[in-house]
Amino acid sequence: MRPVFLRIIVALTSTAALSGCGYFDSRNAHKAQYEMIGMTSYDLQSCAGIPASTKKLNDTTELWQYDGSMALPTMPADSGFIPVQSAISIYQSALGGGGTTCRMLVRVDHDRVSEVHYTGNDDEYIGTDGICSIITRGCARQRESTMRRVNAGPFGPVSAFHPPRTPPQSATATYSDQSGKYVPKFSKDDTQPVIQPVK
Repeated sequence: MRPVFLRIIVALTSTAALSGCGYFDSRNAHKAQYEMIGMTSYDLQSCAGIPASTKKLNDTTELWQYDGSMALPTMPADSGFIPVQSAISIYQSALGGGGTTCRMLVRVDHDRVSEVHYTGNDDEYIGTDGICSIITRGCARQRESTMRRVNAGPFGPVSAFHPPRTPPQSATATYSDQSGKYVPKFSKDDTQPVIQPVK
């Protein structure tokens, strides 16, 4: 009976420690990058709100920008036996974390979400992009009908440490008339421009 009780205590302690450091926020943010692909723009606005700004790329494609921020919890000043603030500063210098802002960029192709990217100082202490979960939280807590379901279990595709692979995009969502007529040509000749007309 005693080993079982010890395992339960270790599991609960580990879960509490990881949740305080951003592990689960990171998993939720990356899960949203899977689940939001394919949802309609109306459903996106219904759960994530109206974007801070939009950019129309062509007749079928737009970029939507959402911004979120979260204040860092205040830490006690170093005093006594345990130098908490110094340890956190060393950890942040070496490994990052302690972010406060996230910018979510959404590509909308034919009125459907086709890709989701995060940028900014958005890492918490464990995982990446954890701050971004504050933007996607409404969609995660109350799912819209056009969101897809993703296995978020321990053996599913969701990770706290890296975002999912960007899904392939349609030609109209990634190329303008200009970019279709020009391509990059990489060579060792430094006098030639990298972008050249298609031949």
